[in-house]
Amino acid sequence: MRKSDLRKAYLAKRRSLSEAEVEELSQQLSDRFFEAFAPRAGQTVHVFLPIQQHREINTWHIIHRLWTEFPEVRVATSVSHLEDCSMTHYLLTPTTQLLVNKWGIPEPVQAQQISEEEIDLVLVPLLAFDLQGHRVGYGKGFYDRFLALLPKSSQKQGLSLEPPIPQIEDVHPLDLTLDAVITPTQIYRFS
Repeated sequence: MRKSDLRKAYLAKRRSLSEAEVEELSQQLSDRFFEAFAPRAGQTVHVFLPIQQHREINTWHIIHRLWTEFPEVRVATSVSHLEDCSMTHYLLTPTTQLLVNKWGIPEPVQAQQISEEEIDLVLVPLLAFDLQGHRVGYGKGFYDRFLALLPKSSQKQGLSLEPPIPQIEDVHPLDLTLDAVITPTQIYRFS
């Protein structure tokens, strides 16, 4: 399938899930993440904040567990800029004030900004992914631009409620592949 068709199909699939189903799958996905996560003191983990009305994965399970069980690990998130489809990155702490933007994304206010070079691991939102580690996002390219700016040593791990498809037909040669994708039942590694 092509990205545009996958985007439509997987948005519809996600909309068909109840809030309770998303919550249960999100908790399972969080459990899988921590089975494989080996935190290091000073490491920075970038986590997207969920858009509730899109039935996105509730990443707060991961964030709260990082804060409580791994206080030496820094948690970061982004603010999106529509004018150039870029993002700036900020530390996220239990006291960080959040405001919901026009897309329904909670974003930090008056938080400490960090650079891409400081990020060790990014948890990447996606709608679908294939067995080669390619992803389909919402189609604006925010994460494609962001991931291209990361140091080569930074890990890129997608989070998905669904298993992979065999292949995305219209992958562009410059599309970055993920290092891994975590689902509620399995971790898929690509590098």
